Amino acid sequence: MKKTLLAALLAVSGMAMAQTESTEQKADSGFVFTTIDSVAITPVKNQHRSGTCWCFSTLGFLESEVLREKKKEVDFAEMFVVSHTMVDRAEYVVRMYQNAQFAAGGSAYDVIYCLKHYGLVPQEVMPGIKYGATKADTLPVHKELDAVAAGYVHALSRSLGKLTPVWKKGLQAIYDTYLGVCPEEFTYEGKKYTPQSYAASLGLNADDYVSITSYTHHPWSYEEGHPRFVFEVPDNWRMDLMYNVPMEDMMRIIDNALQNGYTLAWGADVSEQGFTRKGVAVVPDVENGAQNTGTDMAHWLGMDAKAKRDELTKRPLPELEITQEMRQEAYDNWENTDDHGMQIFGRAKDQNGKIYYMIKNSWGTQGFDYNGIWYASTAFMQYKTNDILVNKKAIPKDIRKKLGL
Repeated sequence: MKKTLLAALLAVSGMAMAQTESTEQKADSGFVFTTIDSVAITPVKNQHRSGTCWCFSTLGFLESEVLREKKKEVDFAEMFVVSHTMVDRAEYVVRMYQNAQFAAGGSAYDVIYCLKHYGLVPQEVMPGIKYGATKADTLPVHKELDAVAAGYVHALSRSLGKLTPVWKKGLQAIYDTYLGVCPEEFTYEGKKYTPQSYAASLGLNADDYVSITSYTHHPWSYEEGHPRFVFEVPDNWRMDLMYNVPMEDMMRIIDNALQNGYTLAWGADVSEQGFTRKGVAVVPDVENGAQNTGTDMAHWLGMDAKAKRDELTKRPLPELEITQEMRQEAYDNWENTDDHGMQIFGRAKDQNGKIYYMIKNSWGTQGFDYNGIWYASTAFMQYKTNDILVNKKAIPKDIRKKLGL
Protein backbone atom coordinates (compact mmCIF):
# COMPACT_ATOMS: atom_id res chain seq x y z
CA MET A 1 0.00 0.00 0.00
CA LYS A 2 1.39 3.36 -1.00
CA LYS A 3 -0.81 5.48 1.21
CA THR A 4 0.69 6.66 4.45
CA LEU A 5 -1.07 5.80 7.68
CA LEU A 6 -2.05 9.42 8.11
CA ALA A 7 -3.56 9.62 4.66
CA ALA A 8 -5.52 6.44 5.23
CA LEU A 9 -7.26 7.78 8.30
CA LEU A 10 -7.85 11.21 6.79
CA ALA A 11 -9.53 9.55 3.83
CA VAL A 12 -11.87 7.72 6.14
CA SER A 13 -12.92 10.26 8.69
CA GLY A 14 -11.16 13.55 8.11
CA MET A 15 -9.51 13.23 11.52
CA ALA A 16 -5.90 13.13 12.60
CA MET A 17 -4.62 9.80 13.84
CA ALA A 18 -2.95 11.18 16.93
CA GLN A 19 -5.02 10.49 20.02
CA THR A 20 -4.14 13.86 21.52
CA GLU A 21 -5.45 15.89 18.58
CA SER A 22 -9.10 16.96 18.42
CA THR A 23 -10.97 17.85 15.25
CA GLU A 24 -14.50 19.23 15.15
CA GLN A 25 -16.97 17.53 12.86
CA LYS A 26 -20.04 19.51 11.80
CA ALA A 27 -23.11 18.41 9.88
CA ASP A 28 -26.56 19.69 8.98
CA SER A 29 -28.01 17.37 11.63
CA GLY A 30 -27.14 19.83 14.41
CA PHE A 31 -24.44 17.74 16.05
CA VAL A 32 -20.92 19.10 16.53
CA PHE A 33 -18.39 16.42 17.44
CA THR A 34 -14.89 16.93 18.80
CA THR A 35 -12.54 13.94 18.84
CA ILE A 36 -11.21 12.85 22.24
CA ASP A 37 -9.12 9.86 21.16
CA SER A 38 -8.90 8.08 17.82
CA VAL A 39 -7.06 4.86 16.94
CA ALA A 40 -5.68 4.25 13.45
CA ILE A 41 -8.05 2.51 11.05
CA THR A 42 -7.98 1.53 7.38
CA PRO A 43 -10.36 3.05 4.80
CA VAL A 44 -14.09 2.38 4.93
CA LYS A 45 -15.25 -0.37 2.58
CA ASN A 46 -18.67 -1.23 1.17
CA GLN A 47 -20.19 -4.64 1.84
CA HIS A 48 -22.94 -3.70 -0.63
CA ARG A 49 -25.97 -6.01 -0.59
CA SER A 50 -24.28 -8.81 1.30
CA GLY A 51 -24.75 -10.17 4.80
CA THR A 52 -21.03 -10.03 5.50
CA CYS A 53 -20.71 -7.14 7.98
CA TRP A 54 -19.21 -9.59 10.49
CA CYS A 55 -16.31 -10.18 8.09
CA PHE A 56 -15.74 -6.55 7.04
CA SER A 57 -15.82 -5.26 10.62
CA THR A 58 -13.56 -7.91 12.11
CA LEU A 59 -11.02 -7.77 9.29
CA GLY A 60 -10.99 -3.99 9.78
CA PHE A 61 -10.27 -4.68 13.45
CA LEU A 62 -7.37 -6.99 12.51
CA GLU A 63 -6.08 -4.43 10.02
CA SER A 64 -5.92 -1.93 12.89
CA GLU A 65 -4.06 -4.51 14.96
CA VAL A 66 -1.40 -4.65 12.23
CA LEU A 67 -1.31 -0.84 12.06
CA ARG A 68 -0.69 -0.73 15.79
CA GLU A 69 1.93 -3.48 15.93
CA LYS A 70 3.71 -3.21 12.57
CA LYS A 71 2.92 0.38 11.51
CA LYS A 72 1.92 -1.20 8.20
CA GLU A 73 -1.32 -0.71 6.31
CA VAL A 74 -2.85 -3.95 5.04
CA ASP A 75 -6.05 -4.79 3.21
CA PHE A 76 -7.35 -8.29 3.92
CA ALA A 77 -9.56 -10.21 1.48
CA GLU A 78 -13.07 -10.57 2.88
CA MET A 79 -14.09 -13.19 0.31
CA PHE A 80 -11.35 -15.58 1.43
CA VAL A 81 -12.89 -15.58 4.91
CA VAL A 82 -16.46 -15.71 3.60
CA SER A 83 -15.75 -18.74 1.40
CA HIS A 84 -14.12 -20.77 4.16
CA THR A 85 -16.74 -19.76 6.70
CA MET A 86 -19.79 -20.56 4.61
CA VAL A 87 -18.51 -24.00 3.61
CA ASP A 88 -17.84 -24.73 7.28
CA ARG A 89 -21.30 -23.47 8.18
CA ALA A 90 -22.92 -25.72 5.58
CA GLU A 91 -21.15 -28.74 7.06
CA TYR A 92 -22.42 -27.76 10.51
CA VAL A 93 -25.99 -27.41 9.23
CA VAL A 94 -25.82 -30.81 7.52
CA ARG A 95 -24.46 -32.44 10.68
CA MET A 96 -27.35 -30.88 12.58
CA TYR A 97 -29.82 -32.57 10.19
CA GLN A 98 -30.80 -29.15 8.84
CA ASN A 99 -31.93 -28.05 12.33
CA ALA A 100 -29.71 -24.98 12.18
CA GLN A 101 -29.74 -21.78 10.19
CA PHE A 102 -27.76 -21.53 6.96
CA ALA A 103 -27.47 -17.81 6.24
CA ALA A 104 -24.89 -15.24 5.19
CA GLY A 105 -24.61 -13.70 8.66
CA GLY A 106 -21.86 -14.53 11.09
CA SER A 107 -19.90 -13.35 14.10
CA ALA A 108 -16.52 -11.81 14.80
CA TYR A 109 -15.34 -15.19 15.99
CA ASP A 110 -15.80 -16.61 12.47
CA VAL A 111 -12.94 -14.38 11.33
CA ILE A 112 -10.74 -15.34 14.27
CA TYR A 113 -11.46 -19.02 13.57
CA CYS A 114 -10.44 -18.49 9.95
CA LEU A 115 -7.27 -16.71 11.04
CA LYS A 116 -6.34 -19.65 13.25
CA HIS A 117 -7.26 -22.52 10.94
CA TYR A 118 -6.94 -21.14 7.40
CA GLY A 119 -4.93 -17.92 7.63
CA LEU A 120 -5.61 -14.68 5.72
CA VAL A 121 -4.69 -13.28 2.31
CA PRO A 122 -4.36 -9.74 0.89
CA GLN A 123 -7.29 -8.26 -1.00
CA GLU A 124 -5.44 -8.17 -4.30
CA VAL A 125 -4.71 -11.88 -4.07
CA MET A 126 -8.43 -12.76 -3.81
CA PRO A 127 -10.52 -9.68 -4.64
CA GLY A 128 -13.73 -11.60 -5.30
CA ILE A 129 -15.53 -11.58 -8.63
CA LYS A 130 -17.72 -8.60 -9.50
CA TYR A 131 -20.18 -9.74 -12.15
CA GLY A 132 -21.53 -6.66 -13.89
CA ALA A 133 -20.33 -4.33 -11.15
CA THR A 134 -20.21 -0.65 -12.07
CA LYS A 135 -18.23 0.42 -9.01
CA ALA A 136 -15.07 -1.06 -7.56
CA ASP A 137 -16.58 -1.38 -4.10
CA THR A 138 -19.78 -3.22 -5.00
CA LEU A 139 -20.46 -6.93 -4.61
CA PRO A 140 -23.71 -7.54 -6.54
CA VAL A 141 -23.08 -11.28 -6.70
CA HIS A 142 -24.14 -12.10 -3.14
CA LYS A 143 -27.90 -12.15 -3.52
CA GLU A 144 -27.68 -14.82 -6.19
CA LEU A 145 -24.86 -16.67 -4.43
CA ASP A 146 -26.78 -16.87 -1.16
CA ALA A 147 -29.84 -18.26 -2.91
CA VAL A 148 -27.86 -20.86 -4.88
CA ALA A 149 -25.81 -22.02 -1.90
CA ALA A 150 -28.86 -22.22 0.38
CA GLY A 151 -30.73 -24.21 -2.25
CA TYR A 152 -27.83 -26.65 -2.51
CA VAL A 153 -27.52 -27.10 1.26
CA HIS A 154 -31.26 -27.48 1.80
CA ALA A 155 -31.48 -30.02 -1.04
CA LEU A 156 -29.16 -32.30 0.90
CA SER A 157 -31.91 -32.88 3.45
CA ARG A 158 -34.05 -34.36 0.68
CA SER A 159 -31.31 -36.75 -0.42
CA LEU A 160 -32.31 -40.41 -0.57
CA GLY A 161 -30.16 -42.58 1.62
CA LYS A 162 -26.76 -41.47 2.84
CA LEU A 163 -24.90 -38.47 1.45
CA THR A 164 -22.18 -38.94 -1.12
CA PRO A 165 -18.60 -38.13 -0.08
CA VAL A 166 -18.39 -35.31 -2.64
CA TRP A 167 -21.23 -33.06 -1.51
CA LYS A 168 -18.85 -30.65 0.18
CA LYS A 169 -16.75 -30.36 -2.99
CA GLY A 170 -19.89 -29.44 -4.88
CA LEU A 171 -20.63 -26.62 -2.45
CA GLN A 172 -17.02 -25.42 -2.56
CA ALA A 173 -17.31 -25.26 -6.34
CA ILE A 174 -20.25 -22.86 -5.98
CA TYR A 175 -18.24 -20.50 -3.78
CA ASP A 176 -15.18 -20.84 -6.03
CA THR A 177 -17.30 -19.88 -9.02
CA TYR A 178 -18.92 -16.85 -7.43
CA LEU A 179 -16.08 -15.55 -5.23
CA GLY A 180 -12.91 -16.99 -6.73
CA VAL A 181 -10.72 -19.86 -5.57
CA CYS A 182 -9.09 -19.56 -2.16
CA PRO A 183 -5.32 -19.71 -2.81
CA GLU A 184 -3.21 -22.29 -1.03
CA GLU A 185 -0.02 -20.41 -1.94
CA PHE A 186 0.66 -16.99 -3.42
CA THR A 187 3.37 -14.43 -4.06
CA TYR A 188 2.90 -10.98 -2.56
CA GLU A 189 5.36 -8.07 -2.49
CA GLY A 190 8.05 -10.35 -3.85
CA LYS A 191 7.63 -13.09 -1.23
CA LYS A 192 5.94 -16.48 -1.39
CA TYR A 193 3.35 -17.23 1.29
CA THR A 194 0.64 -19.60 2.35
CA PRO A 195 -2.40 -17.94 3.95
CA GLN A 196 -1.15 -19.15 7.34
CA SER A 197 2.42 -17.88 6.87
CA TYR A 198 1.14 -14.52 5.61
CA ALA A 199 -0.98 -13.99 8.73
CA ALA A 200 1.93 -15.07 10.93
CA SER A 201 4.27 -12.63 9.16
CA LEU A 202 2.03 -9.80 10.37
CA GLY A 203 2.20 -10.94 13.99
CA LEU A 204 -1.45 -11.95 14.21
CA ASN A 205 -2.27 -14.63 16.78
CA ALA A 206 -5.87 -15.81 17.11
CA ASP A 207 -5.32 -16.64 20.78
CA ASP A 208 -4.77 -12.94 21.57
CA TYR A 209 -8.49 -12.16 21.15
CA VAL A 210 -11.47 -12.80 23.40
CA SER A 211 -15.19 -12.12 23.17
CA ILE A 212 -17.00 -10.16 25.89
CA THR A 213 -20.72 -9.76 26.57
CA SER A 214 -22.98 -8.64 29.43
CA TYR A 215 -26.21 -10.48 30.22
CA THR A 216 -27.69 -11.70 33.48
CA HIS A 217 -29.26 -14.95 32.29
CA HIS A 218 -25.82 -16.49 32.94
CA PRO A 219 -23.54 -15.90 35.95
CA TRP A 220 -20.75 -13.36 35.67
CA SER A 221 -17.48 -14.89 34.55
CA TYR A 222 -15.88 -13.66 37.78
CA GLU A 223 -17.75 -16.37 39.69
CA GLU A 224 -15.97 -19.66 40.30
CA GLY A 225 -17.00 -22.35 37.87
CA HIS A 226 -18.54 -19.93 35.37
CA PRO A 227 -15.70 -18.69 33.17
CA ARG A 228 -17.56 -18.33 29.84
CA PHE A 229 -20.81 -19.20 28.09
CA VAL A 230 -22.09 -19.65 24.55
CA PHE A 231 -23.99 -16.47 23.62
CA GLU A 232 -27.35 -17.63 22.27
CA VAL A 233 -27.85 -15.85 18.95
CA PRO A 234 -28.28 -17.56 15.55
CA ASP A 235 -25.08 -16.21 14.02
CA ASN A 236 -22.94 -17.61 16.84
CA TRP A 237 -23.20 -21.00 15.17
CA ARG A 238 -19.56 -21.83 15.97
CA MET A 239 -20.56 -21.65 19.65
CA ASP A 240 -18.02 -19.01 20.58
CA LEU A 241 -17.51 -18.92 24.34
CA MET A 242 -17.79 -15.37 25.69
CA TYR A 243 -16.76 -13.81 28.97
CA ASN A 244 -19.76 -12.34 30.78
CA VAL A 245 -19.18 -9.14 32.76
CA PRO A 246 -21.42 -6.40 34.21
CA MET A 247 -22.33 -3.56 31.87
CA GLU A 248 -20.08 -1.12 33.75
CA ASP A 249 -17.08 -3.39 33.24
CA MET A 250 -17.93 -3.91 29.59
CA MET A 251 -17.82 -0.13 29.14
CA ARG A 252 -14.54 0.05 31.08
CA ILE A 253 -13.04 -2.48 28.69
CA ILE A 254 -14.11 -0.44 25.68
CA ASP A 255 -12.77 2.79 27.14
CA ASN A 256 -9.50 1.25 28.28
CA ALA A 257 -8.90 -0.25 24.84
CA LEU A 258 -9.43 3.05 23.04
CA GLN A 259 -7.32 5.01 25.51
CA ASN A 260 -4.45 2.59 24.97
CA GLY A 261 -4.45 2.45 21.19
CA TYR A 262 -6.66 -0.61 20.56
CA THR A 263 -9.86 -0.87 18.53
CA LEU A 264 -12.70 -3.37 19.06
CA ALA A 265 -14.96 -5.42 16.81
CA TRP A 266 -18.55 -4.61 17.79
CA GLY A 267 -21.66 -6.77 17.45
CA ALA A 268 -24.71 -4.53 17.84
CA ASP A 269 -28.42 -4.12 17.31
CA VAL A 270 -29.12 -1.29 14.85
CA SER A 271 -32.86 -1.82 14.45
CA GLU A 272 -33.76 0.92 16.93
CA GLN A 273 -35.12 4.24 15.68
CA GLY A 274 -32.15 6.02 17.25
CA PHE A 275 -29.70 4.47 14.75
CA THR A 276 -29.92 6.91 11.85
CA ARG A 277 -28.68 6.74 8.28
CA LYS A 278 -27.00 10.11 8.83
CA GLY A 279 -24.28 8.72 11.07
CA VAL A 280 -25.63 9.15 14.60
CA ALA A 281 -26.84 6.47 17.02
CA VAL A 282 -28.71 7.51 20.18
CA VAL A 283 -31.39 6.16 22.54
CA PRO A 284 -34.03 8.91 22.49
CA ASP A 285 -36.52 9.37 25.30
CA VAL A 286 -39.59 8.80 23.13
CA GLU A 287 -42.07 9.06 25.99
CA ASN A 288 -40.97 12.63 26.66
CA GLY A 289 -40.40 13.40 23.01
CA ALA A 290 -42.68 16.43 22.80
CA GLN A 291 -41.13 18.05 25.86
CA ASN A 292 -37.54 17.28 24.82
CA THR A 293 -37.97 18.61 21.29
CA GLY A 294 -40.01 21.64 22.33
CA THR A 295 -42.93 20.50 20.19
CA ASP A 296 -46.56 21.27 20.94
CA MET A 297 -48.17 18.08 22.29
CA ALA A 298 -51.09 18.16 19.86
CA HIS A 299 -48.69 18.55 16.96
CA TRP A 300 -46.42 15.81 18.35
CA LEU A 301 -49.29 13.32 18.60
CA GLY A 302 -50.22 14.07 15.00
CA MET A 303 -46.76 13.33 13.64
CA ASP A 304 -46.00 9.99 12.00
CA ALA A 305 -43.22 7.72 13.28
CA LYS A 306 -40.63 8.94 10.76
CA ALA A 307 -41.23 12.60 11.62
CA LYS A 308 -40.89 11.84 15.34
CA ARG A 309 -37.69 9.95 14.72
CA ASP A 310 -36.25 12.84 12.73
CA GLU A 311 -37.07 15.28 15.52
CA LEU A 312 -35.53 13.04 18.17
CA THR A 313 -32.27 12.42 16.32
CA LYS A 314 -31.38 15.62 14.50
CA ARG A 315 -29.62 17.29 17.45
CA PRO A 316 -28.41 16.35 20.96
CA LEU A 317 -31.35 15.62 23.27
CA PRO A 318 -31.86 13.83 26.59
CA GLU A 319 -31.58 10.04 26.32
CA LEU A 320 -32.79 7.11 28.39
CA GLU A 321 -30.63 6.06 31.30
CA ILE A 322 -29.60 2.48 30.58
CA THR A 323 -29.50 -0.23 33.25
CA GLN A 324 -28.39 -3.86 33.24
CA GLU A 325 -32.03 -4.84 33.60
CA MET A 326 -32.99 -2.91 30.45
CA ARG A 327 -30.30 -4.71 28.47
CA GLN A 328 -31.54 -8.09 29.62
CA GLU A 329 -35.19 -7.32 28.98
CA ALA A 330 -34.41 -6.15 25.45
CA TYR A 331 -32.48 -9.36 24.76
CA ASP A 332 -35.15 -11.60 26.27
CA ASN A 333 -37.91 -9.87 24.27
CA TRP A 334 -36.00 -10.14 20.96
CA GLU A 335 -35.60 -6.36 20.83
CA ASN A 336 -31.82 -6.66 20.93
CA THR A 337 -30.83 -8.87 18.01
CA ASP A 338 -27.47 -9.55 16.36
CA ASP A 339 -28.10 -7.19 13.46
CA HIS A 340 -24.78 -5.72 12.48
CA GLY A 341 -21.01 -5.82 12.97
CA MET A 342 -18.86 -2.68 13.02
CA GLN A 343 -15.54 -1.46 14.43
CA ILE A 344 -15.16 0.85 17.45
CA PHE A 345 -12.09 3.05 17.03
CA GLY A 346 -12.45 6.25 19.04
CA ARG A 347 -14.40 8.61 21.27
CA ALA A 348 -15.75 12.10 20.76
CA LYS A 349 -17.93 14.61 22.57
CA ASP A 350 -20.76 16.73 21.25
CA GLN A 351 -21.23 20.46 21.81
CA ASN A 352 -22.78 19.71 25.21
CA GLY A 353 -19.91 17.53 26.38
CA LYS A 354 -21.74 14.19 26.03
CA ILE A 355 -19.50 11.24 25.08
CA TYR A 356 -19.96 9.30 21.84
CA TYR A 357 -18.08 6.34 20.37
CA MET A 358 -16.66 6.57 16.87
CA ILE A 359 -17.67 3.60 14.73
CA LYS A 360 -16.34 2.47 11.37
CA ASN A 361 -19.18 1.04 9.30
CA SER A 362 -19.01 -0.97 6.06
CA TRP A 363 -21.71 0.70 3.99
CA GLY A 364 -19.35 2.85 1.95
CA THR A 365 -18.84 6.58 2.34
CA GLN A 366 -21.50 8.11 0.10
CA GLY A 367 -24.76 9.52 1.45
CA PHE A 368 -23.73 9.75 5.09
CA ASP A 369 -22.86 12.85 7.09
CA TYR A 370 -19.50 11.54 8.28
CA ASN A 371 -18.19 9.56 5.29
CA GLY A 372 -19.05 6.13 6.65
CA ILE A 373 -18.28 6.88 10.30
CA TRP A 374 -21.01 6.72 12.97
CA TYR A 375 -21.15 8.43 16.36
CA ALA A 376 -22.87 6.20 18.93
CA SER A 377 -23.81 7.71 22.28
CA THR A 378 -22.78 6.11 25.56
CA ALA A 379 -26.42 5.14 26.14
CA PHE A 380 -26.58 3.43 22.75
CA MET A 381 -23.35 1.57 23.44
CA GLN A 382 -24.63 0.41 26.83
CA TYR A 383 -28.02 -0.66 25.52
CA LYS A 384 -27.33 -2.07 22.06
CA THR A 385 -23.95 -3.78 22.40
CA ASN A 386 -24.42 -7.51 22.03
CA ASP A 387 -20.74 -8.40 22.23
CA ILE A 388 -17.25 -7.09 21.59
CA LEU A 389 -14.06 -8.74 20.39
CA VAL A 390 -10.92 -7.30 21.94
CA ASN A 391 -7.22 -7.95 22.36
CA LYS A 392 -6.68 -9.41 25.86
CA LYS A 393 -3.96 -6.81 26.49
CA ALA A 394 -6.54 -4.03 26.10
CA ILE A 395 -8.61 -5.22 29.07
CA PRO A 396 -7.99 -3.38 32.37
CA LYS A 397 -5.60 -5.34 34.58
CA ASP A 398 -8.05 -5.84 37.43
CA ILE A 399 -10.72 -7.25 35.11
CA ARG A 400 -8.18 -9.39 33.29
CA LYS A 401 -7.06 -10.85 36.62
CA LYS A 402 -10.64 -11.66 37.67
CA LEU A 403 -11.22 -13.37 34.32
CA GLY A 404 -8.02 -15.36 34.64
CA LEU A 405 -6.50 -13.90 31.47
